[in-house]
Amino acid sequence: MLDKTGTVTQGKPQVTDLHPAPGVAEAELLQTAAALEEKSEHPLAHAIRARAVETGLQYDSTRAFAALPGHGVQGEIGGKAAFGGNAALMQEKNLLTGQMKQAGEALANEGKTPLYFALGGRLLGIVAVADVVKPDSAEAIRILKHMGVQTVMLTGDSDKAAQGAAAELGIDEVHSQLLPEDKVTEVEKLLEGKGRDEMLAFVGDGINDAPVLTR
Repeated sequence: MLDKTGTVTQGKPQVTDLHPAPGVAEAELLQTAAALEEKSEHPLAHAIRARAVETGLQYDSTRAFAALPGHGVQGEIGGKAAFGGNAALMQEKNLLTGQMKQAGEALANEGKTPLYFALGGRLLGIVAVADVVKPDSAEAIRILKHMGVQTVMLTGDSDKAAQGAAAELGIDEVHSQLLPEDKVTEVEKLLEGKGRDEMLAFVGDGINDAPVLTR
């Protein structure tokens, strides 16, 4: 049984995709996203700013920045209203097109988090962020399976993020959206059902895995 974040993944969200709207350049999308997320402390915001720095992009400062709990952020860039966040926020602002909504859903189905950005009443596109798997995780899972070991992922992450990582790595079974005590419950269930010649191991890191590692 395996934890996900920081165990089979790097534990550091990264930008995986830039999906500009028709007629918008990738640089314009990333510049607006980085400017808007400059004052946010969210890990996904850090990932966007890091991508902008990597590509050497310069961006304007955001004025009147405000967080929109459960939706995203807003501000003013170059005298224009700017918004960044989920599809619901763009829908609320009447900026979400069917084409971009479909693109965001496709990215979400890959286990990524799609963030939409708009400036001056125009949807610029989507920046997708994900916690990518470690380079050697797939090989480790392959070796375990070759040894006849069944692999099960236990994670507090969302269903789509967990399923996406498990599919990429070839993990046999997934249990997602678990609290630390839920992981212990899943281990207890497996212990009750296993035969005498079977053994159970758990691999994890971080404070959330302390209860199940102790068990």
